[in-house]
Amino acid sequence: MAGSRKVTVSTDAHGHTAGWSETPAAPATTGTPDPTAAAFFDVDNTMMQGASIYWFARGLAARKYFTAGDLARFAWQQARFRLLATEHAGDMSQAKEAALAFVQGWRVDDMERLADEIFDELMAPRIWAGTRRLAQRHLDAGERVWLVSAAPVEIGRVIAARLGLTGAIGTVAEVVDGAYTGRLVGDLMHGPAKAEAVTQLADAEGLDLARCAAYSDSANDLPMLGAVGRAVAVNPDPALLRQARERGWDVRDFRTGRRAVRIAVPSTAAAGLLAGAVTAGLALHRRRHREV
Repeated sequence: MAGSRKVTVSTDAHGHTAGWSETPAAPATTGTPDPTAAAFFDVDNTMMQGASIYWFARGLAARKYFTAGDLARFAWQQARFRLLATEHAGDMSQAKEAALAFVQGWRVDDMERLADEIFDELMAPRIWAGTRRLAQRHLDAGERVWLVSAAPVEIGRVIAARLGLTGAIGTVAEVVDGAYTGRLVGDLMHGPAKAEAVTQLADAEGLDLARCAAYSDSANDLPMLGAVGRAVAVNPDPALLRQARERGWDVRDFRTGRRAVRIAVPSTAAAGLLAGAVTAGLALHRRRHREV
């Protein structure tokens, strides 16, 4: 990509690089594998109703990691970013600091264990059946399928594994001795960073992006959608719907009436998702501090 920023390539605790990781076992396929084709699915409001990090926070609240009031403030922060669609440099800086606060001090195995439990409780019932079928079509055609999310890559990896997908691209936090240090490795997986990570993965995996597809609900993901040969707007926000119509992209909408309205509160723009997470993260640390 001309003029693109380089995504930091580094290794996490499991030896995965550049913000992506594959699930332990590749999914079975019924088609002839195409080593040059793949599909990339955004998670929040594309694969799942609402935001994965919101449901993760809901699961933590149920386990008394923080209070219902903290969760309400977390949801409000998410809604605020979604409605205002803030994309200014200051907001991105706050989002980066929020990501650091959210994971600092956590152990990787605890994060993955909790994500696995909470997937069954709160995330699995909110997977869009229509989007899941779209992903399955790629798998059945022998193509690999990655999730692409601003959420920590560990959460994305759990979701991908439970859905039988190839792997996940996500925000990577530095890990030392099995615990998060509070520093990011590279950028938040948001906006242009998603496109850059997809491009790097394509180079590493021998993919031809012209033969690949990408799916998203948000105009924030236009760089990723524009980087592949086939872009699909799924449950699109108004800005993405306009772009999809102008560019002749496919549009798939699995929302219906009042149901679509009800799921709007836990949804979030990628940057706002992690910026809102700071409320839950800081509340968690405050509670732990009080209990010591």
